[in-house]
Amino acid sequence: MANNFSQLAKKSRNNLSSSKVKKEAVENPPLEIFKLGDDVLRTNAQRIRKVDLETRNLAKDMLKSMYSAKGIGLAAPQVGISKELLVIDINFEDSAAEPLILINPEITAYGNTLNSYEEGCLSIPGVYLNVIRPSTIKLKFSDEMGRPRKMNAEGLLARCIQHEVDHLRGVLFVDRVTSKEDLKAELKKEGFQMKDVFPLSQS
Repeated sequence: MANNFSQLAKKSRNNLSSSKVKKEAVENPPLEIFKLGDDVLRTNAQRIRKVDLETRNLAKDMLKSMYSAKGIGLAAPQVGISKELLVIDINFEDSAAEPLILINPEITAYGNTLNSYEEGCLSIPGVYLNVIRPSTIKLKFSDEMGRPRKMNAEGLLARCIQHEVDHLRGVLFVDRVTSKEDLKAELKKEGFQMKDVFPLSQS
């Protein structure tokens, strides 16, 4: 839920320089965002065993790179680092809103209601397609100080978290697209190839 997102982010900001990152593009983003076809996007990320300054600095660089690319979410594998770390900011136009940093996130429950909504991805720029996902989730994770947290999320935040958690498992949103004709057309338009999509079985 939006309130939970806001509350958790505010709890974090007192301890982390990454939450001070300006929501604007920088001339030279610190991290390269890998694109569809790069092997790193298909590897399982590793749990972070120790949350330390290195972890917090990585989160900070990920935020800078995400804002520079005008995204609302970024997973560490997208910048070539196979660690379970996500940064999310669905309120990127609000300079006062704090980003959410999720370390070792685990979705513990999914709601029964499914929604279809258009998604995009910084690793597949220019491609926007509808994906069906649960509209609510429950989540546990560690914050940037290593403290265990739990939260509920709904709507856009729930979708964004699911999308980014997929990245930690080597799954991309195009793998979940049910309309293959639309998928082929969108990928071709932006210069990507169907051979780099690994469709998930629809049960």
